[in-house]
Amino acid sequence: DVQLQASGGGSVQAGGSLSLSCRVSGLPFDDVAITWFRRAPGKEREGVACISNSDGNIYYEDFAKGRFAISADNVWNTVYLQMRNLQSGDTAVYYCAATNTDTSEVRDWDDLDAYPYWGRGTQVTVSS
Repeated sequence: DVQLQASGGGSVQAGGSLSLSCRVSGLPFDDVAITWFRRAPGKEREGVACISNSDGNIYYEDFAKGRFAISADNVWNTVYLQMRNLQSGDTAVYYCAATNTDTSEVRDWDDLDAYPYWGRGTQVTVSS
């Protein structure tokens, strides 16, 4: 079974930092693309950042550039999202999602439908 175990959410004041992790099992980690999405209150789910282990490409939404960093640990099959200078607008439930790029093509990294595997969300709350 494919499992994505997300953790690391919490509460922080504006300007603070948090790190999220997503441990992947049941998929060949060298062939996965892992994307963090988030859903803020009253808004639709949106992409945050993506890392494709098969080709090493990394993608960020504009709001994440310069503040968030996505990385992969191939020993622990875990993807991290380090977030700094968090603002109230970053308050959301964060989800990690995965797909096997060896068996399915990802045309748009922030397309929710491209990811068949999802972890449970982890809440990030930023207070001003």
